[in-house]
Amino acid sequence: MSDSDADGPLRERVETWLAREMPIIQMHGGTSAVREADPETGEVIIELGGGCKGCSVSNVTTGNIEAELLKWPEIDEVTVRVPDARESLGGPDQAESIMGVDRTEGGRGDWGSSNPGKDHL
Repeated sequence: MSDSDADGPLRERVETWLAREMPIIQMHGGTSAVREADPETGEVIIELGGGCKGCSVSNVTTGNIEAELLKWPEIDEVTVRVPDARESLGGPDQAESIMGVDRTEGGRGDWGSSNPGKDHL
């Protein structure tokens, strides 16, 4: 008996499946949330967050989730969203300083502050 044949609301079955079949998400500090699971339309929307943001293999994880859930007879469409890591920082147009943290030169500031010069004791 597959997950799609089990009793219970579709959302709960998808959440249970994610926790059991995709432990790598939690193992790498990621999170998953079923945002929509509509048995009428067959649409499922999942959002990954936490460590998944900016992860170089998140596209592999999303592809695996989509491929497996599309095997369920009541699911016709799967969307897995992974927010861009820059979104939490305000995106590429964000000011160079966020709450006093300087983002220039890898957060080290400009040359004046990271290379004090010959007059520094």
